[in-house]
Amino acid sequence: MSTARRFVARGVPGGYRIWNRRPGRWWGEVYETCPDDLLAELNGARDPARLVELQRRYRALKR
Repeated sequence: MSTARRFVARGVPGGYRIWNRRPGRWWGEVYETCPDDLLAELNGARDPARLVELQRRYRALKR
């Protein structure tokens, strides 16, 4: 079983973005803090309701 993660956080000017390794493109938007919980969910269960909740939480931290 591979331990490689599909989604990883990368530092960009202004914060962090999530890089999707499979298609090789960005996922989501720029977050000021590292979205650890969001990454764990994306690489784990991928529950849509939980993903929306986490995106809203990290988006609110920008304000």
